Amino acid sequence: MVDIDALRVAGCIAEESQGRQFAAQYREITRPLIEAALSGKAGDTSREPQLIMVTSALPGDGKTFISINLALSMARERDVSVLLVDADVQTSRVSEVFGLKPERGLLDALLDETIDVESLIRRTNLPGLCLLPSGRPVESATELLSSKRMQHIARSLIARDPRRIVLLDSSPLLITSEARALIKFAGQVVLVIRADKTPRRAVQDAVNLFDGHQAVGFVLNQTPTGLTKGYYGYGYYGTEEGDTTR
Repeated sequence: MVDIDALRVAGCIAEESQGRQFAAQYREITRPLIEAALSGKAGDTSREPQLIMVTSALPGDGKTFISINLALSMARERDVSVLLVDADVQTSRVSEVFGLKPERGLLDALLDETIDVESLIRRTNLPGLCLLPSGRPVESATELLSSKRMQHIARSLIARDPRRIVLLDSSPLLITSEARALIKFAGQVVLVIRADKTPRRAVQDAVNLFDGHQAVGFVLNQTPTGLTKGYYGYGYYGTEEGDTTR
């Protein structure tokens, strides 16, 4: 059950008075992501463009806020459905926000190959939105997330529904190894940067973790005057068209 009022009280979505403005701004972000996902034109063809990883360089940049709002925005689109996966297995913030702790989830499917990951997906009262909890914590999370089993799960989640977009809310890149393990599977990456907070060096160190053909978008979060036109850049890191850092 997605309780919009509860999400607003928790600070996970905008105030009601700003709802229309934020909805329009998030559509500006989601449209190129969806277009790349459905067209298959998103950098390295060995990766699945329907698998989108949302991450940040450091904690506190607002990547879970962005993940939730991107998922809600995508769920409103007629031509796609979105599966929001809690892949930040250390904090499980998405699972907490949606009341899915301590349900079985991604880590359980990685540990036990007899588990069909589809059976762990939780449908919501929003027609276009489903959730996959992080699951029970384990010490070998990095190894599990970098395994062939994870690759199989990622591909199976997409294969079950050709119109499904899988949105991974991952941990920050520079403080955990789990996020770096997921990079190799993601067809698209959204890097969240907190305005006037995230150090430039941290952003550069995070960007250096991507390869030269990875489709990467940059979201500038919490700008002093609110979200403004031009705060989102999208392209392929390592090419001229990908020089979108603002």
